[in-house]
Amino acid sequence: MDLFEYAASRQKEQESPLASRLRPATLDEVVGQRHILGKDKLLYRAIKADKLSSVIFYGPPGTGKTTLAKVIAHTTSASFTQLNATSAGKKDMEAVVDEAKEKLGMYGKRTILFIDEIHRFNKGQQDYLLPFVEDGTLILVGATTENPYFEVNSALLSRSIIFELKPLSKEDIVALLKRALTDEKKGMGAFKAEAGEEALDFLADMAGGDARNALNALELGILTTPRSEDGLIHITLDVAGECIQKRVIRYDKEGDNHYDTISAFIKSMRGSDPDAAVYYLARMLYAGEDIKFIARRMMILASEDIGNADPNALILAASCAQAVERVGLPESQIILAQTAAYLASAPKSNAAVNAIFAAMDSVKETAAAVPPHLQDAHYGGHTALGCGVGYLYPHDFPGHYVRQQYLPSEIQGKQFYVPSDNGYEKQIKAYLESLK
Repeated sequence: MDLFEYAASRQKEQESPLASRLRPATLDEVVGQRHILGKDKLLYRAIKADKLSSVIFYGPPGTGKTTLAKVIAHTTSASFTQLNATSAGKKDMEAVVDEAKEKLGMYGKRTILFIDEIHRFNKGQQDYLLPFVEDGTLILVGATTENPYFEVNSALLSRSIIFELKPLSKEDIVALLKRALTDEKKGMGAFKAEAGEEALDFLADMAGGDARNALNALELGILTTPRSEDGLIHITLDVAGECIQKRVIRYDKEGDNHYDTISAFIKSMRGSDPDAAVYYLARMLYAGEDIKFIARRMMILASEDIGNADPNALILAASCAQAVERVGLPESQIILAQTAAYLASAPKSNAAVNAIFAAMDSVKETAAAVPPHLQDAHYGGHTALGCGVGYLYPHDFPGHYVRQQYLPSEIQGKQFYVPSDNGYEKQIKAYLESLK
């Protein structure tokens, strides 16, 4: 690199976006991903010891895949080179391999090849790399937002360790934003800006686990907001909302707005108003509410307020909870809306709730013994004591039913479950009455 190239490189570095400038150079500067970068974890130890084998980093945008590659580049004694699968062709790959062979043969120096968006390489391109990864000419570091088990050749996968990067937590992103505000060398510290906790929390929430989004919004706010009379640039909640192009909703996840909105959501479904239910769902999603929290509350409602009036409600709510964890946002909002509309439109019954509460009260009040004929007769000597003697097996009788005592004698005749006349529970009620 000559003097002009060096000057151009320095200028590009200084003018690059904040998210790029703030990328850590060492492992200790990395924020988040403790599940793979804790000091007792394999990846941390391998990078620190410069003993990295081929790896594939898999995760959503903005979670640090390229950042980890840059850390490796700053840490390793090996030669480090980078290709982007969207633009690299066969000649680029051949040039990297030729150079890697030369360095290994002449200097005994390994080459780490970082391929960003490796899932965009076709099968032929991936196959080309395989022998050089296998014989150690190249140490592959791949990055992908797609599931590598579907998008990367099985042969390459078998020679690589896959590390899944997860969306950064709100706390992680707030920490990065604070670093950006104070770092005068790589961040925005020289601009003398400050941001309130409310604004930082909002940016971290709206970023959706993507640090790049939050840092870009903060940089935009600092560069476009005039200084106040005190000489500082103040990033307020309103400024943060403008920078991330989302209207600010006052929604404190630990405060009244959180509880008021989820309460309105549940009551709207209980009250059979799907329009209101979907509206409050939208408010929570817009404000960044945890989708798993919403799904859990819908599962509770499906049993508590719908129950056997529509037994499919709980099945759908449970499927929804599983689906949103697997799919994530933004697609999960469709799954949540479908489920909320169904639950709001379903017939309602709280008979099961009344039944368990009444039964719990009875258990507290009465120490009743299990009738002998219902007791377990499988253990040695129990039959001699009368356990299980006289039990009538319902499937031996017409209609698979036979009248016999099930409740303890002390509460015989007491009714806990009283089915309603709503939905499927009306059929349950009719069936139970037909047995009397």
